[in-house]
Amino acid sequence: MKTNSNNDQLFNQARSIIPGGVNSPVRAFGGVGGTPIFMDHAQGARLWDTNGREYIDYVGSWGPCILGHAPEKVIAAIKQAAQRGTSFGTATVGEISLAQRVIELMPNIEMLRLVNSGTEATMSALRLARAFTKRDKIIKFTGCYHGHADSFLVKAGSGATTLGVPTSPGVPAATVADTLLAEFNDIDSVATLIGQHPNQIAAIFIEPVMGNAGVIPPAKEFLKQLREITQQTGTLLVFDEVMTGFRVAPGGAQELFDIKPDLTTLGKIIGGGLPIGAFGGRKEIMNLLAPAGPVYQAGTLSGNPLAVAAGLATLNELNSDTYKKLESLADLLEQGVRDNLKKLKLLFQYQRIGSMACLFFTNRQVANYNDALTCDTEAFARYYHNMLAEGIYLPPSQFEAFFISTAHSQDDINHTVSANFHALQSI
Repeated sequence: MKTNSNNDQLFNQARSIIPGGVNSPVRAFGGVGGTPIFMDHAQGARLWDTNGREYIDYVGSWGPCILGHAPEKVIAAIKQAAQRGTSFGTATVGEISLAQRVIELMPNIEMLRLVNSGTEATMSALRLARAFTKRDKIIKFTGCYHGHADSFLVKAGSGATTLGVPTSPGVPAATVADTLLAEFNDIDSVATLIGQHPNQIAAIFIEPVMGNAGVIPPAKEFLKQLREITQQTGTLLVFDEVMTGFRVAPGGAQELFDIKPDLTTLGKIIGGGLPIGAFGGRKEIMNLLAPAGPVYQAGTLSGNPLAVAAGLATLNELNSDTYKKLESLADLLEQGVRDNLKKLKLLFQYQRIGSMACLFFTNRQVANYNDALTCDTEAFARYYHNMLAEGIYLPPSQFEAFFISTAHSQDDINHTVSANFHALQSI
């Protein structure tokens, strides 16, 4: 395929052989209109499309590229691993090394099982939670996304919201009958559901920072209250840290907010840009997994040596200086955007946790999914294409987080702030 082909040609070709022309729905520009951009290569904080145009990237493969694209040590680790073989179907030392590193960073995880994606991690954690508690029902929060497993596709935010399909066809009603919906940042909604279904709730699944309806931080006492109510009722608390794990702090959101979940699901950064997922938690729960226990879970490519090598190389690069740099860059961008909003007399909401952020096109603080739905998505679409014209690549949806990496420079941030002013001015 020639790299000088334009996006329209490529998209037409893709749509003839790939449903919708993409292999993940949010790539299709459904939330902003127009033709998706086909990228050719990336380096550091930059992307280049098939026409050779350069962009400052704030997608970062949807979060994994905390060190930027193709960091030298990660690429070297992948090459070294590939030379030994791409997959064995056997146990490897690398799996132990990665698990040990994760547990060092997240001591609430006592044992870890590697899988192939965040969806697989949450799906497996759900089965394990039900087996441990001998209960069937779960609680999730409106707008939180936990992958595309059937039980979680109820008001799931992210691409489902962008596409206007919050509950997917093909999911049997019986499958989601045991999935109960609470409101993020509303502990009373949780207490009501638990009261209505006493001794029936196996687990509460939550993104501790909602990242699939934009970026929505937890209210001050919300996670603490959630931990207390789950402990009182024998319900497991499951943190979906696929996005926040190693992103908002070395130990994830559970370190940042000092909360100890029973189980944690991981993805994205743990694979350094290669496909991987993991779930882990207390030994007494994890030891129920086969072959140690009766709960079956398996994966032919779980613990793939290339993904394990990339993930370990990435995690080994994360230290206090990493997070100081990320915070400094993220703060510089935030202050610049807030100054622009003030100059232009716009009341849009900029929300950030660490190096993940979102600019909501609404004049109300966004504390939950319903608040996010008040955004002016048409204005966001105009803004998005204005930013593209300025050479800035953002997530093509109002309901997604964008990410800063250590590869971004102050010049990148300054250029982005300038582009933001012009883009907002023209909406």
